[in-house]
Amino acid sequence: MAARKTSTFWYYIAKAIFGVAGWKQTGQIPPDIKKCMMIAAPHTSNWDFIMARAAFYIMDVDVRFTVKSEWTENPALGWLVKALGALPVNRSRNNSLVDGMVQLFKQHEELVILITPEGTRAYQPKWRKGFYYAALEAGVPILLGFLDYEKKEAGVGPAVWPTGDYEKDLEEIKAFYRTKKGRFPEKGVR
Repeated sequence: MAARKTSTFWYYIAKAIFGVAGWKQTGQIPPDIKKCMMIAAPHTSNWDFIMARAAFYIMDVDVRFTVKSEWTENPALGWLVKALGALPVNRSRNNSLVDGMVQLFKQHEELVILITPEGTRAYQPKWRKGFYYAALEAGVPILLGFLDYEKKEAGVGPAVWPTGDYEKDLEEIKAFYRTKKGRFPEKGVR
């Protein structure tokens, strides 16, 4: 049996959260995909982070997310932010977050970066484009991570390889998410 990538402690905490909430985890990252941009959607509630993070602990995926470097340097909470998967990005010199993510993909043999393209828990018809262009420039697929509160499922859907045609690729991505219900469905993908 292979060694766990994630902490056994966090794995059992995640299993307890899913057990108490009545949720199940479905789908996996294909074993041949070592680097990817992972969308987390629909993002309609603060609970989304807890449920998504728990699902990735159960899947044994060392998912990471980008934060301003100040968050990881905070003496009171920096250790917790790092333990949950934060990757600090220094934007003090007007650095692009897209460039920062591309550099992170170049620096790691295996890397899953989790993002919420809506950028808010409110309904947002226009998604931020950075995730798409970071994946395109880094040559990695976009995997469709989801939370479906109606079915009480969290998991990973298909991989979308960016073609450079943002509008076409985004429509394919959003079509998948239209089948998933957020905690507050009225705020989800339309």
